Amino acid sequence: MSPPLPHLVDEILEEIFVCLPTPAALARASTACPRFRRIITDRSFLRRYRKRHPPPLLGFADKYGFHPAEAPHPSAPLARALADAADFTYSFVPKPNNEIWRPCDFRDGRVLLEGSPRWKIPRNLAVCDPLFRRYVLLPPIPKDLASQEKLPFQIKSILVPIGEDEDIGRDEDETSFKVLCFVDYGIELELVAFVFCSISQKWCIAASASWDSLGGHPYRCRLARFSGCRGVSCFNYVRGCFYSTSVWVDKLLVLDTRKMQFSTISNCTGYHAELRWLPGQVENVIANRDVPQRRRPGQHRSLPGIVVGRGGALEMLSLVGNHSSDGSFDLHHTTWENNGESSKEWQLENVIPLPSQYDYFTVGAAQGFLFLGATTEDQLDIGEYSEFLSMTDWDVDYFSLELQTSELRKVCRRKRRFFYSEDVCWYFGFPPSLSKPSI
Repeated sequence: MSPPLPHLVDEILEEIFVCLPTPAALARASTACPRFRRIITDRSFLRRYRKRHPPPLLGFADKYGFHPAEAPHPSAPLARALADAADFTYSFVPKPNNEIWRPCDFRDGRVLLEGSPRWKIPRNLAVCDPLFRRYVLLPPIPKDLASQEKLPFQIKSILVPIGEDEDIGRDEDETSFKVLCFVDYGIELELVAFVFCSISQKWCIAASASWDSLGGHPYRCRLARFSGCRGVSCFNYVRGCFYSTSVWVDKLLVLDTRKMQFSTISNCTGYHAELRWLPGQVENVIANRDVPQRRRPGQHRSLPGIVVGRGGALEMLSLVGNHSSDGSFDLHHTTWENNGESSKEWQLENVIPLPSQYDYFTVGAAQGFLFLGATTEDQLDIGEYSEFLSMTDWDVDYFSLELQTSELRKVCRRKRRFFYSEDVCWYFGFPPSLSKPSI
């Protein structure tokens, strides 16, 4: 009997490998023999596997470096392997004018870096692959697109995910990328989204709108920062759209990347009309002038509600609770659904209680996860006017909550100061042994 044809054996092995439950198991299989590794590291196979198995959460990065997931988190071994193999100091990326690079977004193994000063246009941006030490320096936004006479109030740069309707089977899609730059020009002006495409190597204006056309300028006051108002500095991507819950009190800002149009969604219909008055929510804070007296890291940057999800209905998780010594915290899971009368309302799905030994704040959301920071109640409380506020270190635990399962997991712990800006980028990826250069 003649032996099976080599390509048939490869096809059978590929079907076996694509069913392996975890990236760690796939990585171990790739080390068994050269044939296995050739099949597993092939681009077409990795596309199939990544579509079937979402990449694991490996940790987060900020301006101080990469913070890998720690045991007993299931991704801890992979996270440590990535931390050892990659360069999260970005020393391989040239620094224009000796600026310091800061990560502002992670996507598909790539890191979007920005230079300082953060409010300047044009600003220096770069996209890099810290594992393979590859990079692309982005050209500045042309002066004829970004008026030099307008002083930006806020700027936020984001990597754009590859749309589900795009042909990701082409090699160029694995090496190409897009960057969105949101610019808020202030009270009487407009919001503009600039987009850079790596294929054309050019910037263009993707969308623009006046604040009046969107329903008035965002709410800003002293209490707003304690209720999570961060303007365009916080966007989350779901179903082809970027959402910001921190621009207005009563609505969400939306940018549809398929139509490249700004719009808004009401945030005070259905259950949200009641939710807004619960402890820690915007209306409750404003009505009671409830500025927290117990000062902990992250409280003034915490977003009470964050849009989360990978697909399906629009979903939000809202942090409800107070910062008293005996306060408790819950996450209210709501969805935005059609009520059968040609309109939509926010409906309550469930309430998720959080462990009681912590004081919580929200950090962000990505790929179906909500991220929380927390300090334990046995740590020092500091009053609002303490001279030691900026000199005190807290142990901050970071947690992820998966929307689909409501499972809360501790990711890692790190030291941080009160005034440290909670601008972090969450890293999802596969083991270094399975990675391919992404730029």
